[in-house]
Amino acid sequence: MASSNNALGVDNTFRKKFDREEYLERAREREKQEAEGRSKSQSKGPAVQRKPLKHRDYEVDLESRLGKTQVVTPVAPLSQQAGYFCSVCECVVKDSANYLDHINGKKHQRALGMSMRVERASLKQVQERFEQLKKRKPPGSFSEQDLDERIIKQQEEEEERKRQRRERKKEKKKAAEEEPEIDPDVAAMMGFGGFGSSKK
Repeated sequence: MASSNNALGVDNTFRKKFDREEYLERAREREKQEAEGRSKSQSKGPAVQRKPLKHRDYEVDLESRLGKTQVVTPVAPLSQQAGYFCSVCECVVKDSANYLDHINGKKHQRALGMSMRVERASLKQVQERFEQLKKRKPPGSFSEQDLDERIIKQQEEEEERKRQRRERKKEKKKAAEEEPEIDPDVAAMMGFGGFGSSKK
C-alpha cells in the first residue's frame, strides 16, 4: 500500500494536455516570421527591365561542320565537344533542330536580357516597312502576263506527262500480247501444267 501512496502525485493517464497560451504564442511568432519574409521578398529592389524581342543581327551557322568528322573525348572543354555550343548559356546541344529551339527559347533569350514579349508596331512603322520592301524588289519583276505564261507552260508539261503514261501502258499491253505461247508438252515436262487437275 505504500507504493500506491507514491503514485498519487504522478500523472499516468498518458493523455496529452494542450496549453492554449503556448500554442497561441507559437502561432503569433509564425505569422510574424511570414510577414517579415513577405516584406523582404517585396523589397529586394526594382524588377529587372528586359528589352522586348528583336531580330537577330547575325546569321546562324548550322552548316560549317556539316560532313566533318570529329574525335569526341570526355575531357574536352564544352566548346570543343560534339554538337552545337551556345556560348551565352554555356551548354552543348546535340543537333541543329534542338539548337534552333534553344536559341529561340525562353532561357537563352533571358540570358541575352530580353523578355519574350514583342514590341507592338505602330501604323507608321508598318507603312515604312512596306515602303522598304517595295524599294528592295526590282520593279517589273512580275506581271500578269508572266503568270499566264507559267500556267500555260505547266499545263503543257502535265499533258506531256499524261501522253507518256498512255504510251507506256500501250507498250506494256503489246509486250503482254506478244509473249510466246508455251507448248503444253514442254509445260508439262517443266511442271507447269496440271496443277489441281489430272490428265489421263
